[in-house]
Amino acid sequence: MAYKKDSLFKNVDWCTILIYVLLVVCGWFSICGASYDYGEPNFFDFGLRSGKQLLWIACSFGLGAVILSLDHRIFDTYAYLIFGVLLLLLFATIFNPHEIKGSRSWIVLGPISIQPAEFAKFGTALALAKFMGEYTFNLSNKKHLLATLSIILLPMFLIVMQKETGSALVYLSFFLVLYREGMPGAILFAGICAVVYFIVGIRFSIVPMADEITPWGEFAVLSLIILLSAMLVWVYCKQNKKLATYIAWIGSGGIILGVLFSYYVIPFNIVYLLAVMNVALFITLIIYFLRERFYSYLYIAMFVVGSAAFFFSTDYVFGKVLEPHQKVRIEVLLGMKDDPTGAGYNVNQSKIAIGSGGLFGKGFLNGTQTKLKYVPEQDTDFIFCTVGEEQGFFGSSLVLLLYLALILRLISLAERQPTRFARVYGYCVLSIFFFHLFINVGMVLGLTPVIGIPLPFFSYGGSSLWGFTILLFVFLRIDAARYGNTNR
Repeated sequence: MAYKKDSLFKNVDWCTILIYVLLVVCGWFSICGASYDYGEPNFFDFGLRSGKQLLWIACSFGLGAVILSLDHRIFDTYAYLIFGVLLLLLFATIFNPHEIKGSRSWIVLGPISIQPAEFAKFGTALALAKFMGEYTFNLSNKKHLLATLSIILLPMFLIVMQKETGSALVYLSFFLVLYREGMPGAILFAGICAVVYFIVGIRFSIVPMADEITPWGEFAVLSLIILLSAMLVWVYCKQNKKLATYIAWIGSGGIILGVLFSYYVIPFNIVYLLAVMNVALFITLIIYFLRERFYSYLYIAMFVVGSAAFFFSTDYVFGKVLEPHQKVRIEVLLGMKDDPTGAGYNVNQSKIAIGSGGLFGKGFLNGTQTKLKYVPEQDTDFIFCTVGEEQGFFGSSLVLLLYLALILRLISLAERQPTRFARVYGYCVLSIFFFHLFINVGMVLGLTPVIGIPLPFFSYGGSSLWGFTILLFVFLRIDAARYGNTNR
């Protein structure tokens, strides 16, 4: 069916726009509550944060209308150009003399401060969709996979150089898109393993076992590598399940015997035994690969080496790469330090605020924790604690249900797209929203590290609001033109 311009607003998904408006409005009221001080409230004063946010909301609505009026083909045609311009802005920001709260992620133009990192998500999503939307694209092609990873990792690197590790981590959400488009589950599995290795390595590296010699961290991870390798051989080398059985039994037996010998005979560092077992495992897999020419053996061998190398590099990453305040936050989250007045202060006060809200909350502008400014960044990164205190469990649940409705709607819109470009971009938008929601709410509740990322449409700030608005409305514009797309 031919696409007609006069049918644009008929084809726009107004359900998603309604959810967007509700989230933005609820976010503004939350900012009013978070920034309110004693006295007569004047939320429309442009000198206050509530007034400034209202102005940015009006601009966002106008920005959304402008995007909907554009020709949808420009996003496909100029995807690489937009991505390149935003990369240049990210690069220029590294050398920006304006440093705000230890971050060089801001560009200051007179009274206006913007974060290119917020808009780079949109550019990266477009470039990724453009590249993966090509007819010849195949994720199993090594060159295509390398180019795809470059599109994701390059802006991540530039943002890390700005001392914005939290914003950089958002780009990991794009790997969910790759998984949807056919990325092997083994890669996603390796990513999950990396997270587990990092947490275990940091949390238990200096905790000794009962023999007082072997550290729990190294013991747990090296043992896990052996057992996971047995599982991978069982799944991906089905013609040789005996090998998987041998690895599992010999590995388990060696671990148990090593522990018993160290506990009851001669205490020694069991890590050395596990290291030898991992080397033997690697050699065995290589031999089977050379003998049978079955690449799964080689990939599992690479998993063994990569896992060990990543694990033993965690100390360097934790000590040399992360900023001091980031290290302290992770240590507090993992229970390595108790710092209620320092790094853990924000989270503790946030949990107090949410807990004090009870079932139905204290009411709008009646939150004592927020009104007395006990929670730092309560109108930006910790805005959700204001919702919890003023609206209680019931209000917080309604907000989360709104986000759930948005995510489910985006899944539905992405799956109905007639082109891969549109579908990939839709899942990019969905993944970014989901990552922000999960991490932000998690860090407010003390379940995830405090990495300083905003809650979409709620947190105070023009860059965040405009960035999310552009992300969403570009997808809505592409979706509205789906009837005119015939190519797949």
